[in-house]
Amino acid sequence: MSFPLLTATAVLPAVGAVATAAVPAARRTAAKWLALLVSLATLALAVVVLVRFDPGGARYQLTESHAWISDFGVRYELGVDGIAVALIALTALLIPFIVLAGWHDADPLETGSKRWRPTQGFFALILGVEAMVIISFEATDVFLFYIFFEAMLIPMYFLIGGFGDRAHSGSDENAAAQRSYAAVKFLLYNLVGGLIMLAAVIGLYVVAGNFSLAEIAQARANGSLHMATSTERWLFLGFFFAFAVKAPLWPLHTWLPNAMQESTTPVAVLITAVVDKVGTFAMLRFCLQLFPEASKWATPAILVLAVISIIYGALLAVGQRDIKRLVAYASISHFGFIILGIFAMTSQGQSGATLYMVNHGISTAALMLVAGFLISRRGSRLIADYGGVQKVAPVLAGTFLIGGLATLSLPGLAPFVSEFLVLVGTFARYPALGIIATLGIVLAALYTLVLYQRTMTGPVKPEVSAMPDLRARELLVVTPLIVLLIFLGVYPKPVTDIVNPAVKQTMSDVHKTDPKPAVEAAK
Repeated sequence: MSFPLLTATAVLPAVGAVATAAVPAARRTAAKWLALLVSLATLALAVVVLVRFDPGGARYQLTESHAWISDFGVRYELGVDGIAVALIALTALLIPFIVLAGWHDADPLETGSKRWRPTQGFFALILGVEAMVIISFEATDVFLFYIFFEAMLIPMYFLIGGFGDRAHSGSDENAAAQRSYAAVKFLLYNLVGGLIMLAAVIGLYVVAGNFSLAEIAQARANGSLHMATSTERWLFLGFFFAFAVKAPLWPLHTWLPNAMQESTTPVAVLITAVVDKVGTFAMLRFCLQLFPEASKWATPAILVLAVISIIYGALLAVGQRDIKRLVAYASISHFGFIILGIFAMTSQGQSGATLYMVNHGISTAALMLVAGFLISRRGSRLIADYGGVQKVAPVLAGTFLIGGLATLSLPGLAPFVSEFLVLVGTFARYPALGIIATLGIVLAALYTLVLYQRTMTGPVKPEVSAMPDLRARELLVVTPLIVLLIFLGVYPKPVTDIVNPAVKQTMSDVHKTDPKPAVEAAK
């Protein structure tokens, strides 16, 4: 039997989580180093997966299949296509930076405090989330996917509720109450979505007789499995609702600003750059592949919701006074672009959406982590508490600017390519929606540049006059992300070559072809 590479990629951080949690309480530094080493080893395995994946080969590669719960047709089945490989690589890449950025976030509070931050638990939970996200990208058994899609809520709940942001203006009791509210809201929203999905998963089994994604899709393709139109639509809605909550899509988005505001900065990055990608990924893998006709039926409504997300998220970002909430609403806008590209049903749109998942993860991580370093120095998330930072911490201000420019999709930085492809793909089939979505770019420029102007330029406020610039550890976190933003902005081909074959197969699943140009090219 060949080496189970996909299993190893998911199991390693899970084992690392257990080992990190077991480190003696007095050896906090050892727990941090162990978590970092495990995350780097997981990244090495993800690179092996990337190297061994053949974009021109079979749809699902490095497959593993073992009997699990035979009486109910549940199997332990793993396999990756180009989209999954790209997102596994993104996840494994970001976790070491998240660990480094949170190096002191779970240290004990000041002497005499009644509160204690269990350092080992903090880093163990991060590794646990990584393991569950990776196996969610790998699972080709619907029930197996569902288990980890829901299970990742548990460590995320404790990360949000148990390790709050120290930059809180209120009392300890008020901060704890707000953390608890954000964590419970996150859990309830996602649990409701998951329970609705569970009903749909059971319904799928009743109709198909098994949970294997490949077998069900093949049966749909050759006509041996027929779903009544109403049945397919109800099942699609059950799956899509859960994924839309996770994504998050308007109007199911309201848990995200609270969760990001009350979380530590690394956990905020984990939420929006890693965990939320499972929702949009699952739309491509499960909704379109299992329910192609229902996907086409629901497309007009979903596209309208996506455009509302783009404009609504950007408008609310413009008016924010809290840095973290601004980034949260900006992410809601960006996820609108991703969902718009998925359901535009064009190869450019879906390639752009997949590329956007990767680029958004990198750009949001860069901006949010630098913002976290800024907040930790001043002890405040409020934009009004800053001013003139670029004069006292020019490197911090410069990296903050690059992260912000990537967020507004400046040409030459990675998100521009993906946003351009999404809009081109949308214009080709839905020009009116493409025009409206373009307004999101204008608003992104507004909230990003206003944020930079208010925090980094102008007179130096007394509270920031002694602010130190980025330290070596912080530069080690930010510099690779900035380099990737520039590299993929100039040369996105390494990612597009991996994801494009999977996109073509997804287009084939829904029996869609790209619309012909309205005007033929001159000969």
